[in-house]
Amino acid sequence: MSNLYRVFVYGTLKRGEPNHHWLSTVTNGQQTFKGTATTKNAYPLVIASRYNIPYLLDKAGTGHRVSGEVYDVDKQMLENLDVLEDHPKYYTRREEEVEMLETGERLSVWIYFFPRYKPNLLDYEMLQDYSSARAPPGKQYVYSDDISDPEDVD
Repeated sequence: MSNLYRVFVYGTLKRGEPNHHWLSTVTNGQQTFKGTATTKNAYPLVIASRYNIPYLLDKAGTGHRVSGEVYDVDKQMLENLDVLEDHPKYYTRREEEVEMLETGERLSVWIYFFPRYKPNLLDYEMLQDYSSARAPPGKQYVYSDDISDPEDVD
């Protein structure tokens, strides 16, 4: 693959999670799993909305260093992930640093953040690692193609 983009996923796009098929479907583009990592900075990762979506709130220094997976993706896959995440209207994608768990290597990666959140989301339980299957009762991910307005998330 040429012109690769390194992406960090922390929620439903991880292996074994409900939206991983977006990454594994070849017609969406190419991807290569690079390993697991944690964000260099702490961020609040919360489950919210009627769909129980994991949101990485754009507030560095609050919450935990978040665990996730790093992928190298081609331009087509990155564009499809932007569609899924409704970037830049809903989520905002920007480069941040992560630390690879296996090697300790620091990498610059693209991460999707939720920038326009209601302050009460900072009162939600903040996770270090997301898993729909291990989420508390009633907090498992609910599939929908309805992208809510950020104002509806509380």
